[in-house]
Amino acid sequence: MQFRLATLLLLIGTHIIVAQSQEPSVTDSIVSQELDEVIVTATRTARQLSSLPLPVTLVGKKQIIKSGTVRLNEILNEQTGIITVTDESGFQGVQIQGIASDYILILIDGVPLVGRSAGNFDLSRLTVGNIKQIEVVKGPSSSLYGSEALGGVINIITEKPEKQDFSGNASYRIGSFSQQDMNLDLKQGFKKFRYGFFANRFSSNGYDLNEDAEGQTVNPYTNYTLNGRLYYDINDKLSLFTSGRFYDQVQDAGFTVDSIQYEGDTKEREWNAHARLDHKLTPALNMAYELYYTNYVATELLADPISTDVLSDSDFDQKLLRPEVRGSYTFNIENENRTGFQNGTLTAGAGLQLDELDRTYFEEKVNFTSQYLYAQYDFDPLEKLNVIAGARFDNHSEYNNQFSPKLALRYQLNPNLAIKGSVGYGFKAPDFRQLYFDFTNSAVGYTVLGYNVALDKLQELEEQDQILDVVVTEDELSQPLEAESSIGYNLGLTLKHGIGNTEINFFRNDFKNLIDTRIIARKTNGQNVFSYMNFDEIYTTGFEINSAYKLTDNLNISAGYQLLYTFDKQRRQDVKNDQVFVRDAITGQSVALATSDYFGLVNRSRHNANFKFYYDIPSAKTHVNLRVLYRSKYAQYDTNGNGLIDNFDTSFIDGFVTLNAAVSKIFYTDFTLQVGANNLLDYTDNNIPTMPGIQAFIKLNYQF
Repeated sequence: MQFRLATLLLLIGTHIIVAQSQEPSVTDSIVSQELDEVIVTATRTARQLSSLPLPVTLVGKKQIIKSGTVRLNEILNEQTGIITVTDESGFQGVQIQGIASDYILILIDGVPLVGRSAGNFDLSRLTVGNIKQIEVVKGPSSSLYGSEALGGVINIITEKPEKQDFSGNASYRIGSFSQQDMNLDLKQGFKKFRYGFFANRFSSNGYDLNEDAEGQTVNPYTNYTLNGRLYYDINDKLSLFTSGRFYDQVQDAGFTVDSIQYEGDTKEREWNAHARLDHKLTPALNMAYELYYTNYVATELLADPISTDVLSDSDFDQKLLRPEVRGSYTFNIENENRTGFQNGTLTAGAGLQLDELDRTYFEEKVNFTSQYLYAQYDFDPLEKLNVIAGARFDNHSEYNNQFSPKLALRYQLNPNLAIKGSVGYGFKAPDFRQLYFDFTNSAVGYTVLGYNVALDKLQELEEQDQILDVVVTEDELSQPLEAESSIGYNLGLTLKHGIGNTEINFFRNDFKNLIDTRIIARKTNGQNVFSYMNFDEIYTTGFEINSAYKLTDNLNISAGYQLLYTFDKQRRQDVKNDQVFVRDAITGQSVALATSDYFGLVNRSRHNANFKFYYDIPSAKTHVNLRVLYRSKYAQYDTNGNGLIDNFDTSFIDGFVTLNAAVSKIFYTDFTLQVGANNLLDYTDNNIPTMPGIQAFIKLNYQF
């Protein structure tokens, strides 16, 4: 049933491609507009989306507004092949091509955001109120962006004031669970000076999915986002951009232990400061001098309000400073051979990154330093062939040097059909937690040690007579922890037709040296000591198809589907060798697991699909849209103790459909009233804390 539904959505879209006649595309449609959009993340230079040889998803401002979404995780969850996943901390990250959120780099205006206390970057921290577009590059992107871009890059591009006069908008939205979203966006331009100011307040009373359990599933919270941007054209060759961003959130917290209700709150605060000087040295050479600083702080305090006994008191304080210089040189600029692109562009850059983290459960404040160089050549060796070749070198204080190459090609077979492919290397450096964690659970008694401190801490525990035996050799803990790495392959087709376009992309990502926990010692209290090791090798493979069409002047539809397989290579071989067992439910005996019963990795669905319907009614100044999302079953953890996810595990969440809709109407030219609801089918599951049932909303926007 799961595969049939996903296939049905795909066939609907494919049938429309074949059935429609070849008509000129309409420039104001979502379909044709996205083809012509300029994207910068994939190459660090402005390139038209339709000409790129890489798998890229672009989400424009019109799509964001019409959908009625207010946070980044909501709009990304509606894109093909991008799945939001919640980690143990409750943060929502994304999977791309089956690659976990830990390996996806998050940028805002081209610079990285920090604050991954448990691996995921919490996308709900980011409002979409002042976003111009979202650019998603799928697959390894370390050749340009280094660590954390092993699985892809998400770049949030904020709006830039262009007009000479004063403009802006103000909006208020209220929805289920007393969720409120308020925006104020101001922009103004002068002859050489432009500025933009944005403010957002977002709050919710939270909700409870399980009345039998004490406390709420999500507690009440309020957050604020402020962002100011200044642009100054010094002269014809020099221009300055500066930006400052502030985020603050406070959320109620509560936890019950032994009938004692502990209360408190969690707080998050983030600062970003970004300055860039763009210098046009010659018509062919452009330079950029950039300085970026960010600081993310998270604290949690839980205490008994009566006895004042503290249950949890934790701090997370991360700082990042990054200066970078980059240049872009265009060869033979006077001889353009196709619109918007010259014979070749060489992009190169160098930078320094200083990363610092002060965290509870670290013995002391720790620091990383790294230096990097990258270069990329984007050229057309043949009239119909575009090639992008690039590489990056990273020198890091805590792991071996990394060299990250990438090659991408696109060949225009005819005016309507192009083939493209890419291969690239990606890596992710061991993070602070994997190197320096020092945590002992006081209630249970187990210990988790970062790799760099494991030897010293084991000796301390042995001196305290807490260790029964050590199960690894000293040599195993003496060699540097390797960076995780992958090689990613993408091969696709792009088809343009009179009413729209279709893209197909086949992908495979092979990972090695993945870092996970393992037992390194046994304690005298019966518990274990864990640390981090390189040992896993996995792969993700499958394909995606996206189709979008303009059926009439006012009707646009699109459909997308992803087929995904993800496996641990060693565990799959063990299954083939009849070395993995499962208990037979009837006989009670252990039997070898069949290859077909090995399902794959945790939190990965085999099928994902979407169907979107956009309809304008010009006479009524009204827009209607409907978005249908489907995710097939997936498992949250191994329940039968054989170390993998198989069809006999009981932690599976069944496949489900989500239906989102919104209707917008313009009044008096400047006012827009929007009414909508997410999850109209009222799907809930106690194991999915981010889906509390129907979420209705009403929004009023004033454009001035």
